Amino acid sequence: MKKIVLGTVIAAASLFAAANTTACAGCHGANFEKSALGKSQIVKGWSVAKVEKALKGYKAGTYGGAMKGVMKGQVARLSDADIKEIAEKISKL
Repeated sequence: MKKIVLGTVIAAASLFAAANTTACAGCHGANFEKSALGKSQIVKGWSVAKVEKALKGYKAGTYGGAMKGVMKGQVARLSDADIKEIAEKISKL
């Protein structure tokens, strides 16, 4: 039986409520330490501003190279508040 720390689960769930964290971790790693599919930069430790710019650009279709189409679909449902929360999380890794 797994021991679950409720506060941690709730915090993680609310932080990525609009994002599919499984999809993020699948390509970027659990701590955003991987180059997604060997094509992206490693985003772990990026500044809040840099992550927000990238995610908003993907959403608008104005940012990205090889993974532009994939990422546009991943961020399409994120609000600006969701993007800010994700950017803050990544910047602290």
